[in-house]
Amino acid sequence: MTHALAVDLLTLLGAAVIAAVLIVLLRPLLQRYALAQPNARSSHRVPTPQGGGIAVMAAATIAVAAAGLLAPHGFAEPWRLAAVFIAASALALVGATDDIRPLEAWPRLLLQGVAVAVVIAVLPAGLRVIPMLPWWVERALMALAVLWLVNLVNFMDGIDWITVVEVVPITAALAIFGWRGALPPEATAMALALCGALIGFAPFNRPVAKLFLGDVGSLPIGLLLGWLLILLAEHHLAAALLLPLYYVADATITLLRRLVRGERVTQAHRSHFYQQAVDGGHGVYPVVARIFVVNIALAVMAAATLHASPEIALLALAGGAALVAALLTAFSRAKASLSR
Repeated sequence: MTHALAVDLLTLLGAAVIAAVLIVLLRPLLQRYALAQPNARSSHRVPTPQGGGIAVMAAATIAVAAAGLLAPHGFAEPWRLAAVFIAASALALVGATDDIRPLEAWPRLLLQGVAVAVVIAVLPAGLRVIPMLPWWVERALMALAVLWLVNLVNFMDGIDWITVVEVVPITAALAIFGWRGALPPEATAMALALCGALIGFAPFNRPVAKLFLGDVGSLPIGLLLGWLLILLAEHHLAAALLLPLYYVADATITLLRRLVRGERVTQAHRSHFYQQAVDGGHGVYPVVARIFVVNIALAVMAAATLHASPEIALLALAGGAALVAALLTAFSRAKASLSR
């Protein structure tokens, strides 16, 4: 085993262990001060502590810092990574505040926008995803995409294990792609740390969950995923589009439907496709299992595009879109059949 691979494995396992230990230590405090009360839109029936994201983000931060110290040559331009972590930490603070005392939508969105702007500002100046666009237009589109990813990860965190089965396959794939040279070492370490931290969180969030991630976790996770996917998209746009495709499709289509119906998009609801499936009689385990399988398939398709021709990349995108559409259709039919 090479030294670099040993550091990567230590990053993954260390993040998992640190997250699990921190959750055990923090859970009594969260039980006392951060209980999520059941309501008409929630999936849980008894008060459940939230805030597991504190342990996830702390574990990821510690693991990446350790990886930087142990890596054979360290990280190039560590100040960029530090800025990303500062932005994620600020977003975690916004989420923690929102978990305890809900913030108004617009101030919350403004604070998210500031964190996203920091991440976009510290991207390498020469990074281009769509070179035919003016630089400033591309950066603006990146910012909008990351801001949407921050929010959709938050929106989609509505049943036990769903963030685990979404983010673990994405980050595992990103780490593998990093080993193949598609990402810089610091991004690979970040992917491994996030993957490990969520694995450490998973036993506490398995149905029926004893702990929720909370906004303190979902918001910064969305930000870090956005940063990783932009770095991947520089040379592998199709792969970057495929990996989060299920979350993007479910959240975006649901938002557009609510806009068409004239509903308040800032108000909590239970109209996501996966929620329709649960409400239609499917258990949480079957729903998250199907999402997990689809995400594994999307990761395989993304891997196939890394060094493929544009034609193969387009075929993979079409295949991924068809697969996600089939899953969304199956989920929506579940509630429709129940209503009949």
